[in-house]
Amino acid sequence: MAPREDVQFISGDDWISAWLYRPSRSGDTGPAPLLVLGHGLGAVRTMRLDAYAERFVAAGYACLVFDYRNFGDSEGRPRQVLDVGMQLADWAAAVAYARTLDGIDQDRIALWGTSFGGGHVIASAARLPGIAAAVAQCPFTDGIASVRTIQNPLVTARITVRAVRDAIGARLGKPPIMVTTAAALAWTVAGKAGPIAAASAWVRVAAASVTFSAADSSVLALFAPAFSALVTEATDSSRMEAASAAE
Repeated sequence: MAPREDVQFISGDDWISAWLYRPSRSGDTGPAPLLVLGHGLGAVRTMRLDAYAERFVAAGYACLVFDYRNFGDSEGRPRQVLDVGMQLADWAAAVAYARTLDGIDQDRIALWGTSFGGGHVIASAARLPGIAAAVAQCPFTDGIASVRTIQNPLVTARITVRAVRDAIGARLGKPPIMVTTAAALAWTVAGKAGPIAAASAWVRVAAASVTFSAADSSVLALFAPAFSALVTEATDSSRMEAASAAE
């Protein structure tokens, strides 16, 4: 396991909690490139972002892995409430903090996000100056397009009703209406089954559609082929760890 340091930085009025990984540097190799890593909708860094960070560190990258405000070990209230604007501000704050770190190459700071975080990465890479590369793994990019993939109209109707109730309630100062984003699952590896601890993650319904776009920016996110191999390697590592735990 790669050594890491618990760090914090400010975003808005709250402290963000993060892990800082530094690669082993032999000789005079100069400052290290750094990846900022963030998770998807309702997820926190303990949900296996460490597996990715460790692979990147082994390849010579420093990594800053953070929890969004209102989630995980970071501050912010109401808890578990997802606000797109706040999360984009958290990405900007993470990059600003990374640029204050000793031993980091300021010209080689990159972003890595998955799912909802992948959408944040696309937007952040377009908006923030000096981002060297961006990796968006299965990114969420268009709320309307995502809703259209739901085949059961009753599901869409239920989500819409909750979203409207939440939007009205927010204006009236009422508590947020929450929806479950994760539940108890089970895994099967090598013919053996076992439970996965239930993750009671909830997020506030967002009434507004979410669309991430970099079309209005002259800055393009760069996708480095080397990262694809590292991501695959990290995924394979997680599978091997699960298989080992099942034995």
